[in-house]
Amino acid sequence: MKLERFDEIAWDKLDGLIPAVVQDQRSSRVLMVGFMNQLALEQTLSSGRVTFFSRSKQRLWTKGETSGNYLAVHEVALDCDDDTVLIQAEPYGPTCHRGTESCFDAPDYSPAQKDPLTFLRTLEQLIAQRHSDRPEGSYTTRLFNSGTRAIAQKLGEEGVETALAAVVQGDDELVGEAADLTFHLMVLLRARGLSFDQVLRKLISRHS
Repeated sequence: MKLERFDEIAWDKLDGLIPAVVQDQRSSRVLMVGFMNQLALEQTLSSGRVTFFSRSKQRLWTKGETSGNYLAVHEVALDCDDDTVLIQAEPYGPTCHRGTESCFDAPDYSPAQKDPLTFLRTLEQLIAQRHSDRPEGSYTTRLFNSGTRAIAQKLGEEGVETALAAVVQGDDELVGEAADLTFHLMVLLRARGLSFDQVLRKLISRHS
């Protein structure tokens, strides 16, 4: 990965460091802020994982090197003053050491209060976590444990139920069945190592 205007970065303003703002590339939420020196930024660009310079330990550290909660880099941009970078990243697990999504406190909105597209990405993260952790008693865990073929069969059943609801049931029933269909599609994609973002990007490419 390359960064335009890399050679123009004003390293001298903060004694060889620049602030790095990390933003969730799916929800646009700010996850954390750290500092980078030139080596940290170069490693971030080359490895695809966000790497900072620790001012307390005086060394490079890759986010997630001990917890496994990496930040996968999607895009890096330099600001207009050439002294701060904005990193669009996909978080693998909680970003904050407190176990929260972000290092910045935010209102605890219920799913119904969130922007629908933002919640869709939150749901995808939850499904990915279920796929990794397989907690007992979880319906999603049971789906993953049943295997891809069984998940695909369940998706087919949900598709039929959605079609039937469109023909013989009311709007609420159709919306409910469509929600079930979407959820099981997301589970099937995760079981195949794919994401709903890839589906959305395919739709965008077809539109353009």
